[in-house]
Amino acid sequence: MNEYPVSFECLSFSELTNKQLYDAMALRQLVFAVEQNCPYLDADGKDPACFHVLGYDEQKNLVAYTRLLPKGLAYDSYVSIGRVVNAKIARGKGVGKKLMLESLKFCEHLFGTKTDVKISAQLYLQRFYEDLGFNCIGEPYLEDDIPHIAMIKSWKT
Repeated sequence: MNEYPVSFECLSFSELTNKQLYDAMALRQLVFAVEQNCPYLDADGKDPACFHVLGYDEQKNLVAYTRLLPKGLAYDSYVSIGRVVNAKIARGKGVGKKLMLESLKFCEHLFGTKTDVKISAQLYLQRFYEDLGFNCIGEPYLEDDIPHIAMIKSWKT
């Protein structure tokens, strides 16, 4: 696997510049709506209450993104990581793993020490998330006509 340097930052919605917000929305739409051919309302009203993890390559291109949702926004008892996305140029280079590890660190920092995290993972990525310490709960389900599975990363030992 080739090293693909990416630097990460985490910002609240109000801290995002217009360009950062535009780039994040464009990346999300490119991957989820265009590449995955999944028409859905991406601007779901949750972004203003979220924190946004932005990953930039050496040319200052946004190549990775997640949004971090506090407890009560997606799930009553869990914080969540959503809209996990990598640009095509960054795929297969370990950027997805780096993105999730950074997102988990930011969750712990923002939402409290050892906060359990729940995600709705695309089913084909189940092994990827298991390798990061997430465990499946329940059965697979369709979300926007794409198979998903609920997963939780528990920090409790």
